[in-house]
Amino acid sequence: MGQTYSQTRRPDPRIRDAIWAALGDAKSVVNVGAGTGSYEPPQTLLAVEPSVVMIAQRPPELAPAAVSTAERIPLPDKSVDAALAALTIHHWANLEASLAEIRRVARRVVIFTWDIDVSRTFWLIDYIPAILELDERIAVPIDRLAELLRTSDIRTVPVPHDCTDGFMGAFWRRPESYLDPSVRAGISTFPRLDQSVVRAGLEMLLQEIQSGRWAERHRNLLDLEELDLGYRLVVADLD
Repeated sequence: MGQTYSQTRRPDPRIRDAIWAALGDAKSVVNVGAGTGSYEPPQTLLAVEPSVVMIAQRPPELAPAAVSTAERIPLPDKSVDAALAALTIHHWANLEASLAEIRRVARRVVIFTWDIDVSRTFWLIDYIPAILELDERIAVPIDRLAELLRTSDIRTVPVPHDCTDGFMGAFWRRPESYLDPSVRAGISTFPRLDQSVVRAGLEMLLQEIQSGRWAERHRNLLDLEELDLGYRLVVADLD
């Protein structure tokens, strides 16, 4: 998992601008669950990432990376202005402990995640329902996250039709992209599913693309420049 991230998960500049704007005037940042460094701002002091596969793909000009988890951030108390967590909290083993650790080291947190109540309507789930079954097990409900952080600052991040970051919803207007194994390898959901189920769903998708049925069923999407698929920024100033 994650071996193609540096090729398929290139940060989209429009999403980057929204994330960096949410960081406000932070002069120091810790990037928690940093992966290959997508959306990491230049003022980042430290990246925290448990996967050496991900760390190996980080560009050399980015901040140094500690092989650790969100539950163990190797920084002193209140040592950074902000903590960033981009498309990572669904991987955390203990959300409450991780947020407590972020609260210890940072004064603000910006979390880029998704609202499953919106994403459950994504058309790809019609072909592979197991995606939703997995998401329902791992997704952190936005209301719960906002309650834990004691914030009401929740910002919608629409996905551009030509999004360069190949996360799950990125190809909502480019269905053929999901047929590419390298694209799927960059989406953490796919390796975790029964591959026979994935193949069956993708075969159905291929048939509908070739027949024109996909375009007919989703013609309302074809002229849209961006779409709300549930991606959200949750922003909180911490105690």
